[in-house]
Amino acid sequence: MKILLVFNPHAANGRARGMLPAVRAAFLEAGVQMDLRCTTGPGHATRIAAEEPLGHVDGVVAAGGDGTLFEVLNGYYLNHSPRRVALGVLPVGTGNAFARDLDLTSEKWQEAVQVIASARTKKFDVGRFTVGGRAMHFLNILGLGFVADVVDSASRMKLLGNVSYTIGVLLRTIALKSYRIRIEADGEVIDGENIFTEISNTRWTSNFLMAPKASIEDGLLDVTMLGRMGRRRLLSCFPLIFTGEHVTLPEVRTFTARRIRITTDTPKVLTPDGELVGATPVDIECLPRDVEVFCR
Repeated sequence: MKILLVFNPHAANGRARGMLPAVRAAFLEAGVQMDLRCTTGPGHATRIAAEEPLGHVDGVVAAGGDGTLFEVLNGYYLNHSPRRVALGVLPVGTGNAFARDLDLTSEKWQEAVQVIASARTKKFDVGRFTVGGRAMHFLNILGLGFVADVVDSASRMKLLGNVSYTIGVLLRTIALKSYRIRIEADGEVIDGENIFTEISNTRWTSNFLMAPKASIEDGLLDVTMLGRMGRRRLLSCFPLIFTGEHVTLPEVRTFTARRIRITTDTPKVLTPDGELVGATPVDIECLPRDVEVFCR
C-alpha cells in the first residue's frame, strides 16, 4: 500500500513538526509506503493535492487539523487524475472535528495510521458551496454569523488548542448582535433574525456537539439556526452545546436539507471546516457519498 501524505508541519501551532519522525516510523511499521509532501503555508496543501499524480498511490492523507483537510479536499476535487483514490486523515492539528466523527483523536493519532493501513473505506457525503461563481467543498461544517466570529477569534489563540474556541465564544458574546437572514432549503423559505447558522455534514464542530443527529452518509445536511438571544442567556445556555442539548432550546431551529441558499442583509463571512472563506450570499448542496474515506 502507498499513500500521498500531505503533512502540515505548522499544525497545532508548530507542534506537528516534531511529530514527523514518529509519523514516518508508524507508517513504515504498518507496512505503508508514502510520498511525503510538507506544506509551506496557506493554500499549499490544496496545490499539492491538485497537482500530484494519483495513479501510483492508493490514497491521499491529510496530516494536520481541519484546515489542512479542507485544503486537501479541495485540491483533491481539482485533481485531473483519472483514478479517484481514497481520502484519509491523520489528526495532528488543533481542530480535528472530522476525525472525531471517525472516532479518531490527536492524542491517539497512531490509531489513524492503523485505520489507513487496513485499507478499509466507506463512501461519505461531501458539502459543496458556491460563492461568487467559485465552488468549494467541505467535509465537516459551513457556518456564518456568531460561529464565524468565534473561529476568527480562536484562530488567534491556536496555542491553547480547542479551549481557544470556548474563549472565542466568551469574547464574541460581548459584541453579540443579530442580523436578518433568508434561507431557501429544498423549497421551504425561512426569514428572520439570526445569531448564527451552521450547516453540518458531521456531528462535531471543534469540541461542540453542534448537530447531534447528523449523519455523514444520509445524503442530507443538518442545519442549526440560533435566533435572537441576549448575552446573558447565551452564556447561561452555552454549556449545552458540549452535549448537544442546545437543540432543545426554543431559540434554536434544526432541520435537514439537500440544497440550501442563504442570503443576509449584510454580507456574512463563511467558515467552512474552521477556515474563513467567502461571504454570503451562498449556495450549498450535499453530494451524497461522493468521496471514499479510510475509516474503521
